[in-house]
Amino acid sequence: MANPTATKTESKVEDLTSKARDAASTTYDKAKEGAGMVADRAKETASHLGRQAEDVTANVGRGMESLAGTIREKMPREGMMGSATSRVAGGLEATGQYLEEEGLSGMSRDLTNMIRNNPIPALFVGIGLGFVLARLTSTRS
Repeated sequence: MANPTATKTESKVEDLTSKARDAASTTYDKAKEGAGMVADRAKETASHLGRQAEDVTANVGRGMESLAGTIREKMPREGMMGSATSRVAGGLEATGQYLEEEGLSGMSRDLTNMIRNNPIPALFVGIGLGFVLARLTSTRS
């Protein structure tokens, strides 16, 4: 004959186990939903920051073009100073146009292509920059 107390206890254990499974499943679903919302929000924020960075880059480019125009107006046009002024203004103008048209994504693409086409010089530049940064950040006793 089955013990009624043992049967009752087994039933309670099974009921508690079922409730625990349901609670765990609900918690898992809510955590998964929350993680998805956080990931979506992070993507939106990153996209917004990317657009802002592109806008800032374009504004810097326009500012450089404006500075080039000011230099051409205010500085001498003849002689050695005129030649230097013309070159500086031309460089500013070209850089400004590049920044305005290409933005950060274009700069990134161009840098990647340059490194692919010139891996050894890029490696040496990286080593040099690393050495300089290490020297600048090292503590002196």
